[in-house]
Amino acid sequence: MQYKESNLLGAPFRGGSLAWASPTQLLLPLGSRVALTDLKLSESNTLPGQHSGYVARMAVSPDGTMMMSVDTQGRGLLFNLKRRRLLHRLKFKGPVTAIKFSPDGSMFAAGVGKLVQIWRTPGYKRQFCAFHLLRTFAAQDTVTSLDWSPDNDWILAGTKDFVCKLFCVHRLPAYHPVTLAGHRDRIVAVYFTADASSGDVNGAYSVSRDGALFHWEFQPASAETLAALAALGDAGPDEHHDEKERVTIAGSKTTGKDPNGNDDSDDDFTVVLNPKEEPNGGDAVSKKRKAKELEHEQNKKVKQEGVEKGNQVEQDGPESVQVEKGLTVKEEQQETPVSQEGDAFVDPLRIEFLERKKKCARLDKGQWVLVKKDFFLQSTKATSCSYHSRLSLLVVGFANGTFGLYQLPDFTCLHLLSISREKITSASFNDTGNWLAFGCSKLGQLLVWEWRSETYVLKQQGHYFDVNCVAYSPDSQLLATGADDNKLKVWNTSTGFCFVTFTEHTNAITAVLFLSGNRAVVSASLDGTVRAFDLMRYRNFRTFTTPAPTQFVSLAADQSGEVICAGSLDTFLIYVWSMKTGRLLDMLSGHEGPVYSLTFSPVDELLASSSWDKTVRLWDVFKGKGGVETFTHTHEVLALAYRPDGKQLACTTLDGSIHLWDPLEGVLMHTIEGRRDIAGGRLMSDRRTAANSSSGKSFNTIAYTADGSYLLAGGTSKYICLYDVAEQVLLKRFQISYDNSLDGVRNMLNSRNMTDGGPRDLIDDENSDDEGVEVLVGKGQGLPGTGRKNARTSVRTKCLQISPTGRSWAAATCEGVLIFSMDDDLVFDPTDLDLDVTPEAIEEALLKKQYSRAVVLSLRLKEVNTIRRSIEAVPLVDISTVARFIPLKYLGILLGAITGFLETTPHLEFLLEWCQEICVAHGRTILTKNKELLPLLRSLQKSLTRMHEDLSSVCSTNQYLLQYVCSAPASDSGSLQLMLTSQS
Repeated sequence: MQYKESNLLGAPFRGGSLAWASPTQLLLPLGSRVALTDLKLSESNTLPGQHSGYVARMAVSPDGTMMMSVDTQGRGLLFNLKRRRLLHRLKFKGPVTAIKFSPDGSMFAAGVGKLVQIWRTPGYKRQFCAFHLLRTFAAQDTVTSLDWSPDNDWILAGTKDFVCKLFCVHRLPAYHPVTLAGHRDRIVAVYFTADASSGDVNGAYSVSRDGALFHWEFQPASAETLAALAALGDAGPDEHHDEKERVTIAGSKTTGKDPNGNDDSDDDFTVVLNPKEEPNGGDAVSKKRKAKELEHEQNKKVKQEGVEKGNQVEQDGPESVQVEKGLTVKEEQQETPVSQEGDAFVDPLRIEFLERKKKCARLDKGQWVLVKKDFFLQSTKATSCSYHSRLSLLVVGFANGTFGLYQLPDFTCLHLLSISREKITSASFNDTGNWLAFGCSKLGQLLVWEWRSETYVLKQQGHYFDVNCVAYSPDSQLLATGADDNKLKVWNTSTGFCFVTFTEHTNAITAVLFLSGNRAVVSASLDGTVRAFDLMRYRNFRTFTTPAPTQFVSLAADQSGEVICAGSLDTFLIYVWSMKTGRLLDMLSGHEGPVYSLTFSPVDELLASSSWDKTVRLWDVFKGKGGVETFTHTHEVLALAYRPDGKQLACTTLDGSIHLWDPLEGVLMHTIEGRRDIAGGRLMSDRRTAANSSSGKSFNTIAYTADGSYLLAGGTSKYICLYDVAEQVLLKRFQISYDNSLDGVRNMLNSRNMTDGGPRDLIDDENSDDEGVEVLVGKGQGLPGTGRKNARTSVRTKCLQISPTGRSWAAATCEGVLIFSMDDDLVFDPTDLDLDVTPEAIEEALLKKQYSRAVVLSLRLKEVNTIRRSIEAVPLVDISTVARFIPLKYLGILLGAITGFLETTPHLEFLLEWCQEICVAHGRTILTKNKELLPLLRSLQKSLTRMHEDLSSVCSTNQYLLQYVCSAPASDSGSLQLMLTSQS
């Protein structure tokens, strides 16, 4: 049972930045996970790996290969998007407010509080220390946005103190940071502008939260100044070794002058401690000759120079200054490419870095002029921004749900539209500039808009509140979910997209199920109705009600779909309706508590119900006999499930136990004590540790696997437990979340976060103006009398469903619907392994054209690639002969292998011939082994149905072309062949 997490459905957009992996692939944060949505193929998948908090920032390398995502706790994950693999983890020393890759992808910049850190991007090979911190710059306030220059040498950072800072990646001589000031509110975004022909930086744009757009123009320095700086840089590291005597005083408000004589009282300035040793052209040759002597003297006088440097700082600056030391001789030599005579090793990255340093443009030695001020003239604040440099387009999102698209530098408004009434949290252009992605965290909504045609490409919205119930369709292709937001959604399990949403219910949906045939889905709600929806016409065609208002919490339907039963929360009755007429047939009474769960037996007409009155009852609905038998327990019964063969009934109780009953004999077979298995995680209000606190832990949902050998159980815990039914032992625990922002995930709590007023995280901060992600809350929280505003959601599992094929199962959790799929490719599990069962023996049998022996040996080896090679090597005329010689015990392995090959192979007719011959040769065996082979047959049917839908869509699009080809005259065959060749 090798299940692993494969996808996340129904999770809303809670905030964070959006990013594009390609022109048609969008990356969006879903809580603590990252989803990759392919808009062209209409597919959505979740990347492996999970953060310990909500994903706040994302950045993609320019080539679309690497992606860095950082959560609210400052923990970053580096992904390979091509292979969808997690490569590295990185812990920043604080929350990351901005992150962006350089244009060539070799570095990335991160804004960590008041710092701007430059990191080298890890390579593709495994390294002990993958991340290398190159430079660190300091600002006066929190960094809010970052942008790289096209030449990868300069970084423009916007901060909360209304200014923009310009930093250089290299250590340049006479370097001087630049500050662009003038805004009256915090900076939302900053962008470089470059010349279209040369690619040199000629200006910048800055957008503030008050709706102001400033256009800055860069005027380069004179030729004489640039020539002097170039000569100073060409002198080499040995000529300006005295830069170790320089200190940079950041944020100093004292009046002073830089070494060039310019007045710089408000910005950072450099103080030269030893002016007499300032490098110049006259003594460059003498310093080259004495480089070794100076290095030797420096090593002897390290302590003495350190004392003098500290005294000089106290004399020339304030007491609290930030010091950035220059490079010593040894550090400069380390930056020089290292070459060893033994192996002639040369670091290409250092060579490239030094070559780029020599060609670096001096943006700090020119003049930055504010040439234009534009204002968006909106009555609200700007919250998000994105700029497309090639098209010179700027999109700005506002707090009232309005966004504007502007053409720069003319500031022409192309579009000004309102898409919601809530704040637009994130906005992003794709690479081509045709599509715009918007995220609204308050509504949990994601929009992709094509601005040229003014049409929606994608409008996706997950369940904003907790998902209560899930249900698989009989062919496992569809998944229905119901939640506290009164919505019923139907998802395609293959693509991960929701294709229909029903909003007829007026209260929370508590139960959902599919009827046989995949054409209808039924849901029960707390609004007192049970509704049936048609999946062909997408409408509510039947509504079941009761004589008196009631609330439904459970739902069941017989195998034919003719009878619908629902259990109530307040009247303690079970209502029975007819699907055809919609009439109420019967009301079953006998329970003295809410009817929590209902299920029909898969082999007979008995209905089982569990209630909080500590009983499980069996009902004969069709014969009208009422209650047939009652199973009594010592605690409240929560959930129950029938084994697929109908010979066992499992139910869970409030004390954390699982009871296994024989419904035919009415005796208790086994009891599984699961309280210790489900224990784990400590709530913020718990006085005991997670190891000693198991009170309140119970299984709220339970489900059998397709073959009935295993049992899945989940409840008020971060774990889902997998049990072996025969041995009653715990096999595995699946942890559904690692998000520390959820209550009950941590095993240990920090006592420093506990105050007299309670936990620090639950205290309301009314003065906070952070624009982070939305806190995940339950329905009704925040209303008067419902509890704290910042109450944290507890991790839990509300519903479990295993697909009829047995290849996957779904769990309705507080973060959404988690899909776990079986992965057999990573497991080597041979059957009847012997000395002669080897890949060499299979190859030898294929060479001798012994196809039956080769196929049987590959099935015994149970290796996917070997089975595929053996099956495809069989000639078409010999398939019937080989199929008859397949042993019966290997029939399930063969059917499972063919099902997997149908997803990727182009030989569709060949595999259909195999399926036909297997059914002809082993039809009686398939009927007798219905229990064992039914999940495999359903998987095969699912794959064939999907292939049929794909081919039918292709054929329907080519219908008119085929009609034209068939009606074309025979004499014009040459031109027809030419036309078909050009179209292909």
